[in-house]
Amino acid sequence: MEIKLDDKYKLESGIRFLTGSQALVRIPIVQIRKDIRNNLNTACYISGYRGSPLGGYDQQILKNIDYLKTHNIHFQPGINEELAATSLWGTQQSNLRGKGKFDGVFGIWYGKGPGVDRAGDALKHVNPAGTSEYGGVLALMGDDHICESSTTSHQSEFAMVDAMIPFFNPGGVQEILDYGLHGIHLSRHSGCWIGIKCVHDNVSSGATVDLDESRLSIKDVSSEFYPKEGLNIRLNDTPQAKEHRLHYHKIKLIKEFCKINDLNKIIYDFPNSKIGIVSTGKSYLDTKLALEKIGIDQNSAKEVGIKFLKIAMPWPLEDSTIHKFSEGLEKIIVVEEKRSLIETQIKEILFNTNKNINVVGKLDEENKVKFFSDFSQLRFVKLKLFKKE
Repeated sequence: MEIKLDDKYKLESGIRFLTGSQALVRIPIVQIRKDIRNNLNTACYISGYRGSPLGGYDQQILKNIDYLKTHNIHFQPGINEELAATSLWGTQQSNLRGKGKFDGVFGIWYGKGPGVDRAGDALKHVNPAGTSEYGGVLALMGDDHICESSTTSHQSEFAMVDAMIPFFNPGGVQEILDYGLHGIHLSRHSGCWIGIKCVHDNVSSGATVDLDESRLSIKDVSSEFYPKEGLNIRLNDTPQAKEHRLHYHKIKLIKEFCKINDLNKIIYDFPNSKIGIVSTGKSYLDTKLALEKIGIDQNSAKEVGIKFLKIAMPWPLEDSTIHKFSEGLEKIIVVEEKRSLIETQIKEILFNTNKNINVVGKLDEENKVKFFSDFSQLRFVKLKLFKKE
């Protein structure tokens, strides 16, 4: 069989090699094809401002711009991040007066970490306003944690939390594609923008990816989670109504979506386990590798009693999975990059329960910072924490 470079975009099934940026380009193509199969005439609008690690995203778009145009995908680089975000807000209004050319327009916004902060004004308006029924918006957060090609080390999660924009943290190229498709679906149903955390190690890496567009079976949340007036954008909306809808309906629906689609996965789940490890995104891959380096695989995890939880959506953190995961545990170790986000949410979720569990992450039980410079120290931690009584 002849293999072509454009297979990564044109094929609807099969295995091909993709970079993270190419996976981001493929997302709207797949969504358009899914909509066509559902008898929807949709379009996509992409706008943002380049910066590491998304500096090559628009280059990949421009390399394939003719093919994208045949799928009603329009690319307009932004003058800055906030104008790009505001233009995406406009796409969700295209059908408010019943005069839209398409059934809906979904969008992709992208920006570098400090640019995500800069766009805060726009983000705090667009998310409460909502998305259209057949639209939806993905917000790609380009994060350069180690300041590899930036002027500051940064992370975007807390800017998104401040705007109450839920977000996924993919752990590889396959998950960039999968979470992107989940994100558009969730954005349409919840009325929220949905973020995708993009770090250099994922976006600039490459992997073999399953392109089968029927592989994902996305479950819809029960109608009981929707208010009678719905959750999408509307005319003559008030700030108070937007706030109420966001706090009391949208976030609840998003958590339920994560639950019924089993997005946060318990990787190791053995009875009588006393230690639980929680991680997300690239940190999950690093943690899994570190455990392997010190000799802890699935079999030894069962032997010494370790549970392992992989978080897909760090915020808002779905409660029931945490309660299920924490059953029988004495200690939960949270491994995440930069500032604590999952760790603090786990503490809040478990605070009023009767479970006596120590939750540690950036700090230990004595609120002291712990650094491990090499695997020999990790082996000591293995002996100290995972030793069977």
